[in-house]
Amino acid sequence: MRPIIEFCVSNLGHGTEALKNKLEQNPDYDVVEYSCLGNCSQCRFEPFAMVNGEIIATDSAEELEAAIETKIKELEAWDNLEID
Repeated sequence: MRPIIEFCVSNLGHGTEALKNKLEQNPDYDVVEYSCLGNCSQCRFEPFAMVNGEIIATDSAEELEAAIETKIKELEAWDNLEID
């Protein structure tokens, strides 16, 4: 299953635009940018993204990248369990 990584355009000022652009280069990911993800109070204060509908928030874009990668590995592990 390809992970869906969603970004809010209003959150790109927190340094997530470069991360979004980087993740878009990975053909194994579906990266989507929306005008709003409905998390306005969070969006104004910290970098965040949604991975398969789950909010991932951190203190920096660098931490967000690591957290997204960790979440994707967790999802892949669950997918492998379901197949076995």
